[in-house]
This record gives sequence, C-alpha cells and structure tokens, in this order.
Amino acid sequence: QVQLVESGGGSVQAGGSLRLSCVASGNTYSNRCMGWFRQAPGKEREGVAVIYFGGSTPYYADSVKGRFTISQDNAKNTVYLQMNSLKPEDTAMYYCAARVGFCVLFDQKKYNYWGQGTLVTVST
Repeated sequence: QVQLVESGGGSVQAGGSLRLSCVASGNTYSNRCMGWFRQAPGKEREGVAVIYFGGSTPYYADSVKGRFTISQDNAKNTVYLQMNSLKPEDTAMYYCAARVGFCVLFDQKKYNYWGQGTLVTVST
C-alpha cells in the first residue's frame, strides 16, 4: 500500500501563487508515476499534471500549461505542484495520485492510490 498526503492548499487572490506538496509513504516504488488531479464544485475530476519518477517529460493539462510546474524529489518521495498566475477557475480540491509504472496521462482508473485532497481557492 501507498499512502499519499497533500499539503499547501489555501486561499489566494487571482494572479497569486501556491505550491502544493504530496508525500508518499509505505510501499513506494522508484518506477512510479505521481501527479495531480482537481475537482471543482459541480464538475468532474480532471487531470492537471503528472510526472514519471524514472525520468521523462511531464504531462500538463492545456488549461495549466505555462502557469503550473510539476516536479519531484526522489529522496523525499515527494511531488510538488508550483501554481503561478492563479485564476478563479483554478479553484478546486486538488488530489495527489500515484500508480506503479509509467504515466498513463489522465486516465484516473489507472491510478491506484489517492490522497485526501487539499483545497485551493482563488478569489478575484
């Protein structure tokens, strides 16, 4: 089993920045994909960004390209999401997810492990 714990959410004004963190513990694997998904009120959960810990180009949703950056620290079993130029439409619960093996873009059914979520609120 893998446990994921997110942190870093909060309230910020439009144009501001936040950095989310997700720490993995338990049976972690070096060849794993970790990433971020989000769910806004009244909407379905969607993929934001994922990264393969074995080393490859991260994937980003079109809506966050150029504003968000995903990164990972192998030694700390942690994945980060740096969010800049935040917009009100970025308001959502952000979830960390992980799977063993390569990233499968944003196919949520193939991510076996999920965190509890951290709330991001962007005001005008």
